[in-house]
Parts: sequence; C-alpha cells; structure tokens
Amino acid sequence: MTRFFKIRQTTLVFSTILTCVIILTKCVNNQPGEIKPTLQKTKFEMFAGSAACASCHKDIYEKHINTEHFLSTAPANEKNILGSFKKGENSFIYNDVSTVTMEKRDSGFYQVHYVNGKEVKKGRFDMVVGSGRKGQSYISTISNHFVQMPVTFFTAENQWSNSPGYPADKVVYNRPVTSRCLECHSTYAEKIPTGNRQIEEFNTAKIIYGIDCEKCHGAGAMHVQFQSENPTSKLAKFIVNPSKLSRQQNLDLCTLCHGGRLNKTRPSFSFQAGDTLLNYFSRDVVQMDASSIDVHGNQAGMLSASKCFQLSQLTCTSCHNTHENEKDKLVLFSQRCLNCHTQGHQKTCKLSASLGASIKQNCIDCHMPKQPSRSIAVYLQGASAPTSVLMRTHLIKPYPEETKKFIDTKSKK
Repeated sequence: MTRFFKIRQTTLVFSTILTCVIILTKCVNNQPGEIKPTLQKTKFEMFAGSAACASCHKDIYEKHINTEHFLSTAPANEKNILGSFKKGENSFIYNDVSTVTMEKRDSGFYQVHYVNGKEVKKGRFDMVVGSGRKGQSYISTISNHFVQMPVTFFTAENQWSNSPGYPADKVVYNRPVTSRCLECHSTYAEKIPTGNRQIEEFNTAKIIYGIDCEKCHGAGAMHVQFQSENPTSKLAKFIVNPSKLSRQQNLDLCTLCHGGRLNKTRPSFSFQAGDTLLNYFSRDVVQMDASSIDVHGNQAGMLSASKCFQLSQLTCTSCHNTHENEKDKLVLFSQRCLNCHTQGHQKTCKLSASLGASIKQNCIDCHMPKQPSRSIAVYLQGASAPTSVLMRTHLIKPYPEETKKFIDTKSKK
C-alpha cells in the first residue's frame, strides 16, 4: 500500500511539472500582442465581399474603395480601362508592318494584332491590373488560363506602351499570370486542380478583385453572419483587427505583397492576416545591398534597411492609413515623420534653422525621393530606350542631391 501511494505521488508530481512546462512553453511562444489565426483553409465561400462591410463601416468603406489597394485589379470594362479607343489614339506601332490596335467590339474590348493591315491575332481585355496612378496592365483569359496582354497604358505619358518586360519589336500574347501574381493584386482567386500541368487554371467566377477589406482583416462571411444575428454585440468575432497584431505580424501582412520576390513553400492565398510569413515562404539567405533593391515591389526590404525602422517600432501603418487614399499628400506624411523627429525627441532636420517652418511641409522629397524602377519600364511609341516608372524609395536616409534640388527650388520662390 505504501508503495502504491509513493507511485501515485510521483505520478502527480510529474504531471504537475509537465503541465507547468506546457504552460510556460505557450507563454514563451505567444509573444505579447500576438494573435494566433484560427481560420481554416481559405475558400471562396468564406468571403463576404467588401460591400458587406459598408452597413457597419460605411465611412471606412467609402474611403477605401478609392484607394490604390482596392483598385489594384478590376473587371475590364469601359469605366475601368483608362486608355483611349478613339481612332488615331488607340494603336501601338511596333514597326512598319506590325501594329496592335485597341478596339471595342460587340463581345468586348480587344487588343488586335495586325500585320500589313491584316488581323492575325486578338486577345480580349478581361481584367485590369493596376489602379492607373502609374499605369495599367491587362489580363486575357484563354481556356481558364490568365495571360498578360502585350500592350499596357502608361499614365505619365497618357499613351499606350508595350507591357513591362516585353520585347519592343515583337507582339506576345502568352505570358502566363500566376497565382502568386494574383495573390498581390487581388483578395482571392480560386485555382482549378490541373494535376501535373505547370500552367495554372482559375475559376473566373470565383475571384475577389482588388486588395479589399478581407485581405487584411481575414475572410469575413462568418463575421458578417454573427454581427447580423447579434447587431448589438461589440465582440467583433471571426475577424482580425490588424491594430491588435504584434509588430512582426503587421510587417508580415504587408511584406506578403511588398517584400519582393518571395519563394512560396505553400499554395498562394494560404497566408492569412496574423500568420507568420516564413511558414509560407522561404527566407532569402542572400544579403542584398539595400541600394540594389528596386523601388517597385520590395518596399519592406528597403524600409528594414532604414535607421528609422531599426531604431524604433516603426511599421508600414505608422505612416500609411490603408483605409484612405493619401497619395501625394506630402504635408500629411511629413507630419508623421515629425511625430518622432521633433526637438528633444529624435534627430531633427539640419535645414530647420535656414528654411524655417516650411521644412515641416516636406520631409519626403529629401529623404524618400522618387526614383526610376528597373522592373517597371516600358517602351513608348517610337522610343529606342525604355521609360521607367518613378516611385518613392522606402530606403529612408539623406539624399544630398535631392536636398540640393529642394533648396534650389525654395530659393527661387
């Protein structure tokens, strides 16, 4: 009997220690502020659509639908396609014999390839890619495959151009658009199983265009149902509030699309708000010099190399309100810089004494100037060299040449 009680006592002690270890492990793994996602594998039926958010969040919804995120993809129609279809303004001439003309026909809008005036191929505009601030590319559907069309609209010159990365002297209709492309330009796109075939196919009836509410807050059908059935509840169940995420979770959410060429290890659209990015993408072990990162696509890489980021708890949303269109509001962004860079807090601008209060109106042109993108460059009509899109660098630091331009501009006023 005594032996029995000793065994029981030993077992109880061991169980207690094991329980403590498990609890301690959870405490270590769940860092303060982190939210562990509980959603199951993402499916089209789990989404409510951003319009469903409007009944409770009308002001945010009406502002968000005007953002570049929301407009990143859309169905191709007369309203959404920016380029002109008027005769004399609707063609891109490749050479003396080869032309692509943008045409409206009974069955839709097309890019039509003519050789010596004879139609040889056409592709229908099915999807618009890009808000149009810099430009727009277009997707055509061929037997459930998505391909990028040969001609793009370049906003800065208000004209048609060849698509980025396409040859300047050859018309191409077959560049595949992958699920990884769509993961950064849409909220959801459902793939059709194709076995071992490498070219991906999609269910065109199950696409959620644009980067909408559910891209950052998670699929919301269950949330909408719960709130509809419990209109007075303040629990906000079945939805993610990014402001409650940890710093790393917030950064991962933005890095999904603003982290450059990530190599996925799990299917596209698997990552959800609150997830750990490295569970879905492999780490790039090559340490790239920040100055070599292109201004398009890897804003997270540039930001992480900036002292502003390294010496603070800065995240993307420290400067960007993703619910609103804030493009070109330099005063607004400068004020956010001054939240940290104020007298007695952090380093202040050395030009404050000479330029006075006006310096507070524009920190951006000196420390985040526009630079040409190497990856987004197009050939304009008749050009022998590509023209790059200008985008703001997110490598925040002094740029002496840009500062000189800024001072010269101020002195002439």
